[in-house]
Amino acid sequence: MDLVVTVAHIIACFTLIFVVLLQKGSGADMGSAFGGGGNSESVFGAAGSGSFLGKLTAGIATIYMLTSLTLAFFTTSHGDGVSIMDKSNIEKKVDPQVEIPATPLPPKSGVAETPSSTTGAKPIPLPE
Repeated sequence: MDLVVTVAHIIACFTLIFVVLLQKGSGADMGSAFGGGGNSESVFGAAGSGSFLGKLTAGIATIYMLTSLTLAFFTTSHGDGVSIMDKSNIEKKVDPQVEIPATPLPPKSGVAETPSSTTGAKPIPLPE
């Protein structure tokens, strides 16, 4: 069942991209959107009725959203209670309980260390 929904999701994804790219831009009829150059007695208004590609886009987008929600439901219902990070640690054979000891910091002195240079600059004392 997961495979069928995944294949439908991928097909819907590419079809949605293709159908959106087939449509003309929305800026092309901007003059008619504000009432200019169109039939003012139109039943559907200045924008006209929805085109076939617009309705097809809405239908495919609905299918895409439904398959997205279905795949999310399948993922959470088939989960074994282990997070992705835990799975990656298991695959690497790393024990997440083992802490790596931090390297000790050098003793704090009152003067900042500077790399050796030939400029003759003096070190700046650090506030305590």
